[in-house]
Amino acid sequence: MPEADRYNAIRIFLASLLLVLFSHSLRAEEETVPDKLAGAVNVTAEELISLAEITPELVIIDSRKAADRVQGNIEGSISLPNTETTCATLARHLRSLNAPSLYYCNGPKCGRSVKAIRIALDCGYTNIYWYRGGFEDWKEKNYPFIMSEK
Repeated sequence: MPEADRYNAIRIFLASLLLVLFSHSLRAEEETVPDKLAGAVNVTAEELISLAEITPELVIIDSRKAADRVQGNIEGSISLPNTETTCATLARHLRSLNAPSLYYCNGPKCGRSVKAIRIALDCGYTNIYWYRGGFEDWKEKNYPFIMSEK
């Protein structure tokens, strides 16, 4: 087989392999979003509203990419994408390990809030709530949201 043909065959094989791996990782991320997380209390949109009313110190963390906030976000939430969530970044927003915090992302198939919660738990935070329905559910229920600029 000529050198150029062998090179093209290898390129096609590698491109196919990357495509399979990438599509598998996307499916795996969707499939691995649990219904519940140990250490976090699941809340509905209505429970989030009640919790925010009775817990003024609640920190609502939007774990989506900053660019996703252009579609809107829950008023009062802070942008802290899961990829930027660390013990240090959490400490900038949460005054203690027992400070109440609530995490959300795009919805039930979005794993960003799950990853952020796991980081918070590993950092020692204990008063954690999870709005699994996320922004998708919030919008479907026609609850008010604010638009952010890029």
